[in-house]
Amino acid sequence: MKTSWFARLEELLIAFLLAAMTLVTFGQVVARYVFNYSFTWAFELTTWLFAGLIFLGISYGIRIGAHIGVDALINILPKKTAHIITIFATLLCMVYSVIVFIGSWTYVSRMKMIGIYAQDLPVLQWIPRLVLPIGFALMFFRFAQVLITLLRGQDAALLGDEAADALKYSADDANGNVDNTDTTTRGRNS
Repeated sequence: MKTSWFARLEELLIAFLLAAMTLVTFGQVVARYVFNYSFTWAFELTTWLFAGLIFLGISYGIRIGAHIGVDALINILPKKTAHIITIFATLLCMVYSVIVFIGSWTYVSRMKMIGIYAQDLPVLQWIPRLVLPIGFALMFFRFAQVLITLLRGQDAALLGDEAADALKYSADDANGNVDNTDTTTRGRNS
């Protein structure tokens, strides 16, 4: 089934940021060691691009169920109780996302009001810092998707299951299936 571009939004943005970061770093290395010249802005741009990777990677991790956590108690509870606790935990995560979104939006708004430029780039600092509220808005959106899946009674993982992944990859390796590029979402629709 063909997935929409919006369903894979984080992947597209992360791929773009990673490619840009790699190109800027490679260009800086070539300029420094081949031409004995240094781009003064390369480090700052790479730092902003890496920040984008982090804040977009949060929501991507939620989408694919890759975040780790301690779920020993959840695993020993009855399935219905565990499902209710997972719904409650998802709601708490959504509240956290809203709180941090509001805080980051306030921070970016004040940076815009002050009008400070970046240290080495001719860009106002609020522009690259927009990744903060964007990242947390996407995080809220992905938690909302998990919540909807849970409320429909479908199985959705809030956390990654490292033990199950390790067993799956171990079995794949034993069977000669070394393609570990499976990005399934543990019952969650992407």
